[in-house]
Amino acid sequence: MKYLSMKKFDYSLNYKELDLRKNPELYAVGKGEQGVLLVEPYKSEILPYWRFKNPEIAKKSSEKIYELFLEYLEKNDFIGADMARKFLQMGYTRSRRYANYKGGRKYKGAVPDDKKGQSGSHGRPQLERQQEDPIKAESARIFKEKWFLAKENEEYLKQKAAFQEKYSK
Repeated sequence: MKYLSMKKFDYSLNYKELDLRKNPELYAVGKGEQGVLLVEPYKSEILPYWRFKNPEIAKKSSEKIYELFLEYLEKNDFIGADMARKFLQMGYTRSRRYANYKGGRKYKGAVPDDKKGQSGSHGRPQLERQQEDPIKAESARIFKEKWFLAKENEEYLKQKAAFQEKYSK
């Protein structure tokens, strides 16, 4: 398979008004979790199930989101599958953050207004890690398992390649 350059996630689009199911050409996989809390209608379909407070809740949540992931693949809805994969990844990363930082705050200070919805320090100093919370660490492990199942799924990889071939030009 030939290498495709990755289309950057476009934060300038009006995601509140945009339905990417109807406009798939505007979607970019981007890096990691980019757009996970922006891209509609998927955000509204998946977010209600995204929870990681404790291992029992994380297990139920990750199983439901993985089920949605498989349903999107079955419907050849790559964007939905990719968004479900991003929610599973975010379940892992947020659980890890709460495992390492009480209250989940990794950086000191507020996110600058022009960077809301984007990840990163944005020039803010990182807070010191605390003793690991074993409950959140287990929630992270549960989400990581489903995230890896999703990102390594053969059908997902096939649909991702086809999507990028069609829309990355």
